[in-house]
Amino acid sequence: MSGELQALLSIMSALRDPELGCDWDKKQTFESIVPHTLEEAYEVADAIERNDMAALKDELGDLLFQVVFYAQMAKEQGAFDFADIVSGLNDKLIRRHPHVFEKQEQLSDTQLEAQWQAIKAQERAQKESVTTSEPLWHDIPRMLPALSRAQKIQKRASALGFDWPDYHGALDKVAEEVQEVSEALSVDPHSAHSAEELGDLLFATVNVARHARHDPEQILRLACDKFVRRFEQVDSTLNQLGLSLEDATLEEMDLAWEQVKKQQSRR
Repeated sequence: MSGELQALLSIMSALRDPELGCDWDKKQTFESIVPHTLEEAYEVADAIERNDMAALKDELGDLLFQVVFYAQMAKEQGAFDFADIVSGLNDKLIRRHPHVFEKQEQLSDTQLEAQWQAIKAQERAQKESVTTSEPLWHDIPRMLPALSRAQKIQKRASALGFDWPDYHGALDKVAEEVQEVSEALSVDPHSAHSAEELGDLLFATVNVARHARHDPEQILRLACDKFVRRFEQVDSTLNQLGLSLEDATLEEMDLAWEQVKKQQSRR
């Protein structure tokens, strides 16, 4: 394994060689490959959701290449190298899992979450002690998908004691936000105020998912997949009736939708 990893690092170094390297690889910067990193991460998630192990192996390799790419560019700048990344990761994993590497004790999910947040808070405090004071949310990337960022912000607030004790309060907040959305839309559905209230509703819904221990990004992707599957079946059902999506009325599509929904619920 160490030989394979060293070969990978050597390949990356060769791709970035100023004279003999690949022209595309040589001109890349940290900023320019960020979109590729995000794309590879989503392709890993897609392979997992499709339970495609062959694809997952390939996609994990592509994602690892992104890490190696960043490490090579940092090495060229004298900032850090791949070994520094691995060393830092090893230290972090041991530090964040004292119940495994120190005390060797079993903790409940609630205790694990509390311990995790306490360790993260300690790490933030240590960073702030050696750097200038930074905003509370500075380590939650703005480039995260909005659902994931909302979940992380809510977890941070919860760790500071600003949270409902269970999902009931969060669910009540959703009902409150639905009413506020309804009122805003009734005045002007296209206004900035309506958009703001819709945003508040999405944020509140993420909070319910968090309390129920569901990842909002994942469950929305699954909901999208379910809608796509059903709508494809609607198209097939209409075709059997001699209709198409372009020609069918809304009532005909609704009837086909309900038929497909019933068929899938019986499976």
